[in-house]
Amino acid sequence: MVLVIAEQRDGVLNNASWEALVAAQQIGQPVRVAVAGGEPGAVAAELAAAEVESVLAVGHPELASYTPDGFVAAFAAVVADAAPDLVFLAHTYQTREFAPRLAARLGRPFIADCVGVRPRDGRLAFVRPMFQGKFVADVAATGPAPHFVSFQIGAFRPDALKRGAAAAPVAGFPLTLEPGAIRQSVEPPFQEAKQAVDLTQAERIVAVGRGIKGQEHLGLVESLATALGAEVAASRPICDSGWLPMDRQIGSSGQTVAPKLYLALGISGAIQHLVGMKGSRTIVAVNKDAEAPIFEVADYGIVGDLFDVVPAIIAALDA
Repeated sequence: MVLVIAEQRDGVLNNASWEALVAAQQIGQPVRVAVAGGEPGAVAAELAAAEVESVLAVGHPELASYTPDGFVAAFAAVVADAAPDLVFLAHTYQTREFAPRLAARLGRPFIADCVGVRPRDGRLAFVRPMFQGKFVADVAATGPAPHFVSFQIGAFRPDALKRGAAAAPVAGFPLTLEPGAIRQSVEPPFQEAKQAVDLTQAERIVAVGRGIKGQEHLGLVESLATALGAEVAASRPICDSGWLPMDRQIGSSGQTVAPKLYLALGISGAIQHLVGMKGSRTIVAVNKDAEAPIFEVADYGIVGDLFDVVPAIIAALDA
């Protein structure tokens, strides 16, 4: 059995949890889901729409605000009770903090930041980028179950989720937290800057690369993004140059995204960038170089100068 640990904040489910569910459904084993919070019943009911055996609502007043101590204690109890073979999570900031502690608490291996799963030599291997995405490795865990695995955002498409013919049963989990189990005080969630944006939640992204030539031309990209109702993003050279803030960077050293539409303008398509956006549902690339690697992953490609193409797209959208 695969146990998926879903993530919510203030009663809002993190969309990356659907991706972890898709990964679990592809294994071919029974799937259960657990979600924690002060009162996670509404989110649990939302998760019950998926084709899963059941959903556990792990509710406790001390879990109303996330703390690593609280979540490790809660999910350690859930895993011990459910006895899964595998525990899947989305590779979010929250997961990066508490999941290694959870695996260590239970003395089990944790394979982080995976992009796929496949059978190999009679067991499951998890595909993981190495050396900033230059290579990928098949990693298989050893030792007794459960094995913990987190998946990059964008590695699986949420629209591939199998939904059940009827809602899965939702059950509460009787959780007891010992006094003093939570040693941390809660502070507001970290945000890099006031203008920081979570591109992983964007449905449309217009990304720009070195083909924009200069910072003074970014207004053209922003106009297109406004016309599309999209967020603006960039490849690493643009952010390194300070033309856009670092929270707008897509790639192995930036954010990993999977929007419904990803429009790449003047981006050649280095592997470090591709690993951050190749899970997008529809990729449209505009580049003067017909041999640019970005066209290998694009669903639609336009070979041309972005300074000619972008104004034409804006005019068509405004028509």
